[in-house]
Amino acid sequence: MGQLIDDLLELSRVSRTELHRQRVDLSELARKVAAELSKREPQHEVAFAVEDGLVIEADARLMRVALENLLGNAWKFTAKTPQARIEVGSLPGQEVPTYFVRDNGAGFDMTYAHKLFGAFQRLHAEADFPGTGIGLATVYRIIDRHAGRVWAESAIGHGAAFFFTLCPERTGGGK
Repeated sequence: MGQLIDDLLELSRVSRTELHRQRVDLSELARKVAAELSKREPQHEVAFAVEDGLVIEADARLMRVALENLLGNAWKFTAKTPQARIEVGSLPGQEVPTYFVRDNGAGFDMTYAHKLFGAFQRLHAEADFPGTGIGLATVYRIIDRHAGRVWAESAIGHGAAFFFTLCPERTGGGK
């Protein structure tokens, strides 16, 4: 219950906090979050691959929260995967820079992808993968605040990829 309250408070904060855009080294931020996950659970071995040179214009604190949720989910859903791998990178040749967090974990059925970014929406049993169902709703709000877009692709047993774009010129979804 305590974790749920904390997650709901974080969701509320990301919706109302004023954006402070600055140059953010997304690569470095992803490496820091990955190191924290590895330190917290050293028994869970994951190979991280983070593309160099991912620099964005964004609110650094909010992007950290988004990466904590995206990488945290990838970490969680690779827990039962031998030779687990998590990648952070960008898609080449896109009109709008597109970034991703991809894993080779449990994956999910794309039939339910439309539910992913709603609060309290879970596609896996709590007993298999614990969580509050707030993390991806938080990610959605953060990306929306940056006037961007977030979506996912997956297949059961073949991992998941979460993609996002950001619009540096304007803000969306509130202050």
